[in-house]
Amino acid sequence: MTEKIAVINDLSGFGKCSLTAAISAIAAMGVQPCPLPTAVLSAQTGYPSYYYDDYTDRMESVFREWEKMGVRFDGIYTGFVSGGHQIEKVLRFLDVFCGEDTFLLVDPVMGDNGARYPVFTGEMEHQMRRLASRADIITPNLTELCLLTGTDCRMVREMHEEGHLREAAEEMASNLLTDRTKEIVVTGIRYREKETGTEMMGNLALTKEGASFSAFPFIGDSYSGTGDLFASVIAGGRARGDSLADSMKLAGEMIERAIADAVRDGVPRNDGVEYERYLWMLGEANRLKDGAGSDGSVGDNKSAGDGGSIGDNGNAGDGGKKGAM
Repeated sequence: MTEKIAVINDLSGFGKCSLTAAISAIAAMGVQPCPLPTAVLSAQTGYPSYYYDDYTDRMESVFREWEKMGVRFDGIYTGFVSGGHQIEKVLRFLDVFCGEDTFLLVDPVMGDNGARYPVFTGEMEHQMRRLASRADIITPNLTELCLLTGTDCRMVREMHEEGHLREAAEEMASNLLTDRTKEIVVTGIRYREKETGTEMMGNLALTKEGASFSAFPFIGDSYSGTGDLFASVIAGGRARGDSLADSMKLAGEMIERAIADAVRDGVPRNDGVEYERYLWMLGEANRLKDGAGSDGSVGDNKSAGDGGSIGDNGNAGDGGKKGAM
């Protein structure tokens, strides 16, 4: 039977992000995405004007019908939520559907570039910590990692040396590891390489077994939706039995190609990357050909272009999640 993931996120008509990205990527991996919208938008919030319809009051009506159907999920993946009140709905959803055999991936969309998004309050941070504490996998960017751990976010803007950034990120992420939360993927770690002066973007994966860091040269701009693609591939990979290392590598390779095409074609950052032509990379046939799903243990890896180093937005900060909020 096909694995199922409940995807709790918003639906934006333009921007190639959130549910639009998640549904296409997860389905391409041979896993069934079951969307539970948190909001419906005409376009993602990076555009100068958009219509926003909050779905908080309707979320429970949807999942109570699912409860009547007796459905179960192999995984649950949460993305954009509009505030603490909506997280309460998500927590009630978890009480019903997150069993012992169901993994939870939390993508804690809260901030970027060393600052919390203006629409989010201290109460939202508190509620997001509650949600993240129940996760098996958390995929914050560096700013969100600071917010989850109560660290001063200014370090994101003030630290530029790779070693210091890696050390700080590992220390913060280790504080989030628990008996329940076993995997942290910190995305969008941006720095300048000392030897060459090349601007780089990296990801850090941390488990109790060790850490893995990989980076690639920064290209283009901060594109909408790539963080959602990244988290979706991690979720889809977990559902079908891939290792974290394999999923990160696969996400990175696909998104890197999509970003390169967007840069080449002059696509505006708010419109997202050209990932549709590379969904084939996520398919079962390509996975088996490349031997994905193997051991893929986490070690120390710092090779450019390897290991899914695209980060939250493919290039800079969290523009790839929801755009400027």
